[in-house]
Amino acid sequence: MTFSLARPSTIVEALRLLADDTEGPTAPLAGGTDLLLDLDDGRSTARRLVSLDKLPWKTLAWDGPRLNVGATLPLARLGSDATVRARLPGLSEGVDAVGSLALRHRATLGGNLGRAAPASDLLPILLAVDATVRLVGTAGRRELPVARFLRGSRQVDLAKDELIESVSIPEARLSTYVWQRVRPANDVSQVGVAVARSGSSASWRLALGGVLPVPTRIPEAEVHLTEERPRPEDVELAANAAATHARFVTDKRASEAYRRRLVATLVRRAVARAQIPPGER
Repeated sequence: MTFSLARPSTIVEALRLLADDTEGPTAPLAGGTDLLLDLDDGRSTARRLVSLDKLPWKTLAWDGPRLNVGATLPLARLGSDATVRARLPGLSEGVDAVGSLALRHRATLGGNLGRAAPASDLLPILLAVDATVRLVGTAGRRELPVARFLRGSRQVDLAKDELIESVSIPEARLSTYVWQRVRPANDVSQVGVAVARSGSSASWRLALGGVLPVPTRIPEAEVHLTEERPRPEDVELAANAAATHARFVTDKRASEAYRRRLVATLVRRAVARAQIPPGER
């Protein structure tokens, strides 16, 4: 593994370095928890890394009801924020599900988004809270819903000369994230379920991880969750719809049939849990 490392101090300089491939393939470096392993294993061919460490994106701020999270804020800081835990409990629970505490001190929200892994523990809750991703590039800035940003397994709508600048969540929401994995720590979830209820419209969102090609919302399940406190029969319909309409794969972690059974169980659990105040869970 041989590469050069650049540490730009401005966004303009970082974008210029990303666009310049004279040294070979170039990749941005945030926490590096996945990228450095990919370089070591030969899954990445990058020959120059552009560190984002000096850029002013380790931020966490509320703008009225809206939460803005800088792309390079370590997940540990996001997950431990008392206001986030109280107002967006599902986001904190998604963060808590990512790897180990040591890893969360390095990993970032922007890096997780850019990775776009099917079994991501953060993408389902970002989908459920209607998050948007803000991008900056040599052509200017743009903003996309996370659902549109994700194009496929490890594929995102990000140009070579663009970076993820921040993630924006429109409002506080009752929410939760539940998951199942073989080992509780340092393993990849077989299935993850995120649910959130909008305070402004009382509508529910339901998103799954561990599906192909990427974590996704399941509108066929959401249509059954129309009440502030859904009836048991409606929760059952939502659980069955989620298990039926999601795309699963059989791999070393679980079979397709097992994942479908897991989803139905976790949807029931998630909807019930989301209605419990965060401090009482």
